[in-house]
Amino acid sequence: MTLDAEARPKNRGRHGGGGGRRRGGTEPDAPRPGRRILRWTAATLAVVILGTAGAGYLYYEHLNANIKKAKRNLGDSDVPEATPNAAGQTPLNILMIGSDSRNTAKDLKLGGSKADVGRPPLADVQMLLHVSADRSNMSVISLPRDTMIPIPKCSTDEKKYEALSLAMANESLGRGGPGCTVATWQSLTKIHIDHFMMVDFSGVVDMADAIGGVPVCVRQNVYSHTSNGHGSGLKLKAGTHPVKGEQALQWLRTRYGFEDGTDVARTHAQHMYMNSMVRQLRANATLGNPTEMRRLAEAATKALTVDDGLGTVKKLYDLSQELQKVPTKRITMTTLPTVEWSQDINRLVPATEDADQLISMVRDDTPLDGRGAKHKTEQTSKDPAAPAGTLAVQVRNGTGTTAQAPTPQRASAVAQVLQAKGFTQAKSDITAATEAKTLLLYPSADLEGDAQAVAKALGVPLSQVRRSTDVSGVTLIVGADWRTGDTYPKTKSPTKAPDSAAVLPGDKEDACMEVQKGFTWEE
Repeated sequence: MTLDAEARPKNRGRHGGGGGRRRGGTEPDAPRPGRRILRWTAATLAVVILGTAGAGYLYYEHLNANIKKAKRNLGDSDVPEATPNAAGQTPLNILMIGSDSRNTAKDLKLGGSKADVGRPPLADVQMLLHVSADRSNMSVISLPRDTMIPIPKCSTDEKKYEALSLAMANESLGRGGPGCTVATWQSLTKIHIDHFMMVDFSGVVDMADAIGGVPVCVRQNVYSHTSNGHGSGLKLKAGTHPVKGEQALQWLRTRYGFEDGTDVARTHAQHMYMNSMVRQLRANATLGNPTEMRRLAEAATKALTVDDGLGTVKKLYDLSQELQKVPTKRITMTTLPTVEWSQDINRLVPATEDADQLISMVRDDTPLDGRGAKHKTEQTSKDPAAPAGTLAVQVRNGTGTTAQAPTPQRASAVAQVLQAKGFTQAKSDITAATEAKTLLLYPSADLEGDAQAVAKALGVPLSQVRRSTDVSGVTLIVGADWRTGDTYPKTKSPTKAPDSAAVLPGDKEDACMEVQKGFTWEE
């Protein structure tokens, strides 16, 4: 991961009762527009996971016309799709986006001020949904909305937005639309995003009502309200309660009152809600009332914005069928580990080591739950490598981190190591780079074998050899994991997500939110 920040991080352990999943409205069972995006995104994710699609075919073309579409990627570059596994299967990555747009009277009634009308929307909810290549497990990473990250250059037909070295993550949506949020995630994670699904306020109230409420739990009495009028208004007694209607919306909006009162805590509550909703939907299998399903389908398709690859009810239904293959117990919700960047506890930057571990596991299609993680046979390219002495290799120094300066002259030192191994055309490259893990990049399929040959010579795992449109030839980025020495250090690959990611499995039914001090009440 790359962060152009002069950060002064303070470690903050982030753990929460949340975990769950959520997915954009596949078809019929999704909600109606008009709520805070957090909620709707959650509801639609649950629907897609379940794949209850009955109402979608009742008036297929009409529903198709409801669905809004936008360009998948507004950035200047893309990340190549993952290499298929030995069985020819590839993972699936969908970015769930919740917009805080308040451009209707209904939206304003549910929250926000008149001053917000007409302003560019913010991506208040961002979740990367990763379905493994073999469809055995699913991983979700939530990004707290105020996390400070680089935002790449984004362009529409009407306007060009220059890159920002550091900005709040939720600003990406206002720079041309969801395609810029996709470009931002791809830049941050180096994971190819296949699709996005965005909703512009929530239909969670309808979904929660349709399934009879979603059980949630708080350890103490909670009232999300401050003396100056902030808070969602959620008021619950300690214990487990089914929430629906406005109360479901309040649960998903609550920041003041859960854990430490931050946006990170809010992601944990959203995870818990989504896990519970998915279990409810899968247990009940149907909503039962065709009229209700029709209404929800109408509302869902009107609220939904997707990329062209998901622009029909049939495509959304097909996607839901893929997601349905994953058992609930193999769903893992996480929040990107962060550290404080400033005195505002909601201004965060990714925690370099743990965040990189979490992202790299998803990128490498490694289950986050530690179950069934098997040693993967590295796939050797079918394209033979050219003789070592003829290969031009650019070596970049990416050893710097937010806490450490780059090792001086590291690119030159490793270039000399390659030259001694017969790669006589290896040269150092002064292009700026920052990578936690050493990478070998190549721009086109005909150079894959060459890049793998360089990796083998240095002992770099082939899983760290990737295609990238950001380079023009075979390029070695020496990462922070190789700051010294002539041989790449052997490290054991992680088999489960770091504790700081606040992991919540899909089958954990006893999850319960901790209440923030000062937000309890006496009966």
